[in-house]
Amino acid sequence: MAESLKVAVIGAAGRMGSTVCRAVEDADGLDLVAQFDEGDDLGELGGADVVVEFSVPAASPGNVAHCVQRGANVVVGTTGWTEDRLATLREQLATAPSGTGVLIAPNFAIGAILMMDFAAKAARFYESVEVIELHHPDKVDAPSGTAARTADLIGAAREAAGLAAVPDATTQDPGGARGATVHGIPVHSVRLRGLVAHQEVLLGGVGEQLTIRHDSFDRASFMPGVLAGIRGVVEHPGLTVGLEHYLDL
Repeated sequence: MAESLKVAVIGAAGRMGSTVCRAVEDADGLDLVAQFDEGDDLGELGGADVVVEFSVPAASPGNVAHCVQRGANVVVGTTGWTEDRLATLREQLATAPSGTGVLIAPNFAIGAILMMDFAAKAARFYESVEVIELHHPDKVDAPSGTAARTADLIGAAREAAGLAAVPDATTQDPGGARGATVHGIPVHSVRLRGLVAHQEVLLGGVGEQLTIRHDSFDRASFMPGVLAGIRGVVEHPGLTVGLEHYLDL
């Protein structure tokens, strides 16, 4: 029988981290060897082959760098990974032990990944597109990593198709009602008690609208993707952004 993958979790006391710990303990072929939270000494990471990192944007780059320096593969669910942070991580991986892999996934829900894929495919057919993401009010960043990633994919698809900018005649918006703009795509964030993670992509053309929506009602919805990431990262050295690259989409 193949040897089990040794897994550590950073952010183990958080909502996502604790769910990950239970999922790893219940999964075949995985062995939870260490759990870390804020203030803990990461040390040698309990000898883990793969570290799952769910912390906060300010701490995540340092946590990941610590793992990479020790040759541990990392699956990252923390948001806030800007292009500058990704560039620094690529430099760190270039000097890391051979074969070290890092997966940064804006979302682990399979449905959310499909939503992003479908939206990028549909983007070139519609003149207008906007993204609305809805989360619980304890979320510290806006827009969500999923929304930013979705808008980036849509924007790139529109550029490749030679489409003009999304039409918008707004000239007065002192309160910012039109939301943020990511890669030319308007993005709106809702924070409401009772929600978990939800997103709509609205695509409009003359006389029609296409709505692509995904809802996560429980953090358990992310676990199949997290487990796929744990198993896949050991076979993908270097940096991978987006779980879709492990799913043959």
